[in-house]
Amino acid sequence: QVQLIESGGGLVQAGGSLRLSCAASGRTFGSYAMGWFRQAPGKEREFVAAISGSGRSTSYTESVKGRFTISRDNPKDTVYLQMNSLKPEDTAVYYCASGRYGGTSYYESHYDYWGQGTQVTVSS
Repeated sequence: QVQLIESGGGLVQAGGSLRLSCAASGRTFGSYAMGWFRQAPGKEREFVAAISGSGRSTSYTESVKGRFTISRDNPKDTVYLQMNSLKPEDTAVYYCASGRYGGTSYYESHYDYWGQGTQVTVSS
């Protein structure tokens, strides 16, 4: 049984930083890509960032490039999302997801396991 447990969300002022973590269990972590998605109130869930199983390849949605960094620690079965220069429009529930494949993808259908989500609120 694959489990993904996110942590690190919270309330922060605009311009601040947060680091999200996602601890995985139940599969060979380094064999699969990991992704972060988010869902703001009244909006559909959207792709934020992804990292390949090896960690050598990353991808980001345009709105977070230069501000967010995805990384992974395969021996610790954990993926991270470092979020800097946060904006009110980054407010959302953030979900981590485990990919079906080793390469990065921004398609939700390419991820087969999801965490429960962690709330990030950025005040102006």
